[in-house]
Amino acid sequence: MLIELKNKDTLIIDDFKLKCCIGKKGISKKKSEGDLCTPFGKYKIGNLYWRADKVEKPITKLKCKKIKNNMGWCNDVRSSFYNREFKIRNKIKHEKLYRKDYKYDYFINIKYNDKKIVKGKGSAIFIHLTKKYNPTAGCVALNKKDFLILAKLLDKKNTINIY
Repeated sequence: MLIELKNKDTLIIDDFKLKCCIGKKGISKKKSEGDLCTPFGKYKIGNLYWRADKVEKPITKLKCKKIKNNMGWCNDVRSSFYNREFKIRNKIKHEKLYRKDYKYDYFINIKYNDKKIVKGKGSAIFIHLTKKYNPTAGCVALNKKDFLILAKLLDKKNTINIY
């Protein structure tokens, strides 16, 4: 099953059209770290992460990981952990996964720039939660109800086509 992001505000999977938001500067074929763009292309879907202290484990066929307080996603181009989940270390720049707000109560990793990682090409591209559909830093965001529908439909063979 293919997930399609056909424009800046609609994610299509099967017969479902889900309202979403993307990076503040739109979709780009030349994504780079911090450019506020969502990467153009077709990508595999990674693990689903959830905050067990705030929400229930979702119904999904995806591999699920509980978010712990010391988990981060490296966005430091100088680090060997670049564009990977890792245990937070003070001197390495990162996206904190255990957030005070709700945005990462659930998220799914989009496998962008993850096979042969190019440092500076972009990191931490997720499908995460939103309430007001404000533009993201490059991720795709859905409301909680739609995210849970998406999670039920997905498995690790799915791809997302962003164009």
